Amino acid sequence: MANTLSREFQFYIDHQDEMVAQFNGKTIAIKDQQVLGAFDSTIEAVRETQKEHALGTFLVQRVSPGPEAYTHTFHSRDMSF
Repeated sequence: MANTLSREFQFYIDHQDEMVAQFNGKTIAIKDQQVLGAFDSTIEAVRETQKEHALGTFLVQRVSPGPEAYTHTFHSRDMSF
């Protein structure tokens, strides 16, 4: 699982400029190196994406320019939001 998410994260980094041009300020869900959707919040991205994809099989990433956009990592199994 971690390798899959690492691959998705690398996809985001490799295409960050394109993602910013299209989705700046949104939160996207990525799986199989494809954007599944763009959302207004992380909570919405997780809730909507998990309807069709198992948790842990997709990456949720806030889209913004620069390396500051991906220098913090947060993990949670609490889905009570």
